Amino acid sequence: MSEPGALRTRLDRLVREVAKFGVVGGLGVLVNLGVFNLVRGTTDIPMVRASLIATVVAIAFNYVGFRYFTYRDRDKSGRTKEMSLFLLFSIVGMVIENGILYAATYGFGWDGPLASNVFKFFGIGVGTLFRFWSYRTWVFRALPAKEAVQTAESFLEQAPRQATRRQPDRV
Repeated sequence: MSEPGALRTRLDRLVREVAKFGVVGGLGVLVNLGVFNLVRGTTDIPMVRASLIATVVAIAFNYVGFRYFTYRDRDKSGRTKEMSLFLLFSIVGMVIENGILYAATYGFGWDGPLASNVFKFFGIGVGTLFRFWSYRTWVFRALPAKEAVQTAESFLEQAPRQATRRQPDRV
């Protein structure tokens, strides 16, 4: 495969991955915000604790979506390690997300319904950037053999054509 063709293939895969991550993540945002507002509206749980509950529910939802939709073609061996890393990076993302909400609520006193949803959403966005990088890099690792097989197949397809061109005329 030529260098521009390989680059285009990698770029196409990345675009598909980002789109699938976005679908699952978008649904996860709706789950997160929905649970957050439901808990805030029906209980006396403080805002950041309600946000933590909502984030935990969204993390569980997202794991299922990422494993069985976004990254279903990735390495499935070592599920314990995968889930442990997913939880670790999800907790870091949760700290980022809820740290922003905490700073807005308790640092600046912006605790109205609109402000809490805006900063919750902003925190989700910043946490998502971290999660995307960490999940694709460490949790749902690509199978290296797949690219090697594709490269070998393209090499084998080209080899017979080149061999027939190079054969000298026999008399």
